Amino acid sequence: MKGKPNILICPLDWGIGHATRCIPIIHELIQQNANVIIGADKQPLELLKQEFPYLQFERFPGYKFSYPGDGKMALKMAKQSPAILSGIKSENRFLKKLIKKLNIDAVISDNRFGLYSEDILSIFITHQINIQVPRKLQFLEPLLYKINKNFILKYSECWIPDWDDGFTLSGDLSHKKPKLSNTYFIGPQSRFGHGESISKPKKFSNDFVIVVSGPEPQRSIFETSILEQLKTMNGKGVVVLGKPEIAISKNKISDHISVYSHLGSKALEAEIINSKIIISRPGYSTIMDLVALGKQAVFIPTPGQTEQEYLADYFYKNGKYLRLLQQDFDLKTALEKADNYQGFKRKYDQSILKERIRNLLRSL
Repeated sequence: MKGKPNILICPLDWGIGHATRCIPIIHELIQQNANVIIGADKQPLELLKQEFPYLQFERFPGYKFSYPGDGKMALKMAKQSPAILSGIKSENRFLKKLIKKLNIDAVISDNRFGLYSEDILSIFITHQINIQVPRKLQFLEPLLYKINKNFILKYSECWIPDWDDGFTLSGDLSHKKPKLSNTYFIGPQSRFGHGESISKPKKFSNDFVIVVSGPEPQRSIFETSILEQLKTMNGKGVVVLGKPEIAISKNKISDHISVYSHLGSKALEAEIINSKIIISRPGYSTIMDLVALGKQAVFIPTPGQTEQEYLADYFYKNGKYLRLLQQDFDLKTALEKADNYQGFKRKYDQSILKERIRNLLRSL
C-alpha cells in the first residue's frame, strides 16, 4: 500500500472507559505511521479531542440507551434490546458511508458491534467474551455467549486487552470459554505509564483521589453521596467528577479537598501517583490504569452493572482490592480498610500491541 493507511477507530459511548483504553492504541498507530481518524460521540468524543486535538474527528452516533436509576440493569437492557439491535444495524450502514467518504483501510471498534465490513479489515476490541448476567438469569448466559460470539466472528480479528496467562485482569469475562479463532490477547492497555516502571513518591501529597465516573443517573447519585460525605472529612484529597464535556474547573470543599470537573490524562496520572488510595468504579479501563500505576484502590461498582459487580468481587475475593457497595458506601470506613488490600502489580509493556498493529498494517 502506498502512503499512510487510514485507520478509523471508534469507541463505544457508554462512559469514557472505552475511549481511554483506545489512547495507547492510537499512539501506537501514529508511531507506526498510520493516519488515524477517530469516530466517536458524546463524552468519548470530547475526551479524545482533548487528548488528540491534531487528529481528524467524525461524529459517529452511538446507541440510544439509558441506564436505570434503580440498578435493575438486566431488565432495562432486555427492554431496550430492540433499540440496541437497531443501533447496531444503523452504525453498520454509517460505517459503509465513512469507508467511501474517507477512504478507510481498516476500522478498529471498541465494543461497537456493528463496525464490521467485508470490504476492509475490521478489528473488535473487548474484554468481555462471556457476558455476565444476574444470578436469577444465569440460564441466559449460554444464549448471550452465542450471540456475542456470532457478532465477534464477523470481524477479521478480536483483540482482548489482557494477558493470556497467570492472574488475569478479566477473569471469567474473557477466559472462561475457549479462545475464538480470530482472537488475540494484546496485553492490558492503559493511558498511564506507557509500560514503564513508575517511581513511587517517598511521601504522598494526597490521602485519596476519588474518580466519579460511569453512566447517568448512577454517576450523579455517586457524586452526590461523595460530596456530602467529604464535608466532614479532615484528610487531604482530590475529587474528579468525570465530566469531560465541561471545561476543566476547580472548586474547593475545604482547604484540603479540591474538586475538578475532569482532568487530562497527564494531570490525572500525576494526582493518582501522588495519592495513597484511589476510590473509583471497577470499570475495566480503570482497573488497567491502576495496575499500570501499581496503586491501592477501593471499588464501588455501578449498581446493577453486572460486569463491574463481577470484577469488584473477583479482585476482592483474590485479596487485591477492597469492594464496597454504593448504597451503603462510607468514605471513612473505606479509607480505614483499604490498607488491607495492596492492589495487583505485574509489569507489562506494549510489545504485544506493537506486534499486533505491525501485523495489521503489513496486511493492508
